[in-house]
Amino acid sequence: MNNSLLQIPSARRFLTLAIAGFGAGLFWMLSLPLPFLFGPMAACLIAALAHLPVKGFGQVSVAARTILGVAVGASITPDLLRELPQIALSVALVPVFITLIGMVGVPFFRRVWGFDAPTAYYAAMPGGLQDMVVFGAEAGANPRTLSLIHATRVLLIVTLAPAFLTFAYGAELTNPIGAPAVELPLQELALMVAAALIGWKGGERLGLFGASILGPMIVTACLSLAGFIHYRPPAEAILAAQFFIGCGIGVHFLGITWGELTRVVLAGVAYVLLLAVLAAAFTAFVTMLGLGHPVEAFLAFAPGGQAEMTVLAIVTGADLGFVITHHLTRIVLVIVGAPVAAALIARRRLD
Repeated sequence: MNNSLLQIPSARRFLTLAIAGFGAGLFWMLSLPLPFLFGPMAACLIAALAHLPVKGFGQVSVAARTILGVAVGASITPDLLRELPQIALSVALVPVFITLIGMVGVPFFRRVWGFDAPTAYYAAMPGGLQDMVVFGAEAGANPRTLSLIHATRVLLIVTLAPAFLTFAYGAELTNPIGAPAVELPLQELALMVAAALIGWKGGERLGLFGASILGPMIVTACLSLAGFIHYRPPAEAILAAQFFIGCGIGVHFLGITWGELTRVVLAGVAYVLLLAVLAAAFTAFVTMLGLGHPVEAFLAFAPGGQAEMTVLAIVTGADLGFVITHHLTRIVLVIVGAPVAAALIARRRLD
């Protein structure tokens, strides 16, 4: 494939698909954990660092996230609603968690790494990668720095969390992710597809943040509570979602320079270590008070991406409702607080 062809987006995506497929196949042959997530992620990361012209899959990757939204929505059942009062105390700790992250993270990026105030704030906040980059850029932050910091955060947490779950809690990453498509009722498969599309596009039209996950989740949850859906999406769909999520994480590092690698990415790595300490403390506290089981508590407070934590919750057999309720609370609080923080930062600049 010559250089002129690699300027064509479709050719670059075909190259990325081949690289990701090779990674998934290699991880599968070596019996490594989560081959359809870690294989594409590792292969695309190496390709990006080698400056190969890899490219994300755009709306296809966004569509893949709707599968996880449907999976979470299908887990919202009447039994889960009855359990919500029991997890209220644990969820109430999320604002405290975010406050501590801000108190530690903003000075860390400002004083240790010399970031400007907007970049330090939005780099510290554990929101969604796209959300923090957009809000940060509007507040005057460096969008490239924010993208690399949050991509590094997600990459490390997704990579290290399974190992920690295995060695610290004895969790196995072998929980069935779903039944094969041929075993599911056709009418429920059709409802899942409809819920994914209506929730995604309807959520976008309403301006719902994280519409590709939250929209399908809301629609599917309604269908689940009404007794129309009783299964998660088929295993093949969950594997496809893992594949495209893995690609997306790796591709974020395309075009990284040596200066960014030694300063921005290193700052992101150091920050993840700080976040790990805070998350471990909250996990221990929640477990000690009997507010949640260790695996669920760890996944609930691990500051990774919502989609990635959903995948880990599924493969460990954790309570999806417990985990996602905490992550939704975290993301809502971070996003709601973003405009307020931007206004405060702008006012300080004017003073």
